[in-house]
Amino acid sequence: MAIHYNCRHCGNSVGKLDNHSVNSEKLGIHKLSNEERQSMVSYTNDGHVQIQTICEDCQESLERNPDYHELDQFIQ
Repeated sequence: MAIHYNCRHCGNSVGKLDNHSVNSEKLGIHKLSNEERQSMVSYTNDGHVQIQTICEDCQESLERNPDYHELDQFIQ
């Protein structure tokens, strides 16, 4: 089982963990609300975990342009 982190805005890969012994507490997933967990964490057919996060570039864009928070998608 691998854990893949992808940016929810641009889709770029942020990182990947190949550690089989990682659990939700080590990742901090247990601190998410049910709504956050449903929108950020998904599982692939082959047993991998996909976590939606934000990359540094998109975070910088949001900081420079706070009105982007109102948009569902700001990267075209």
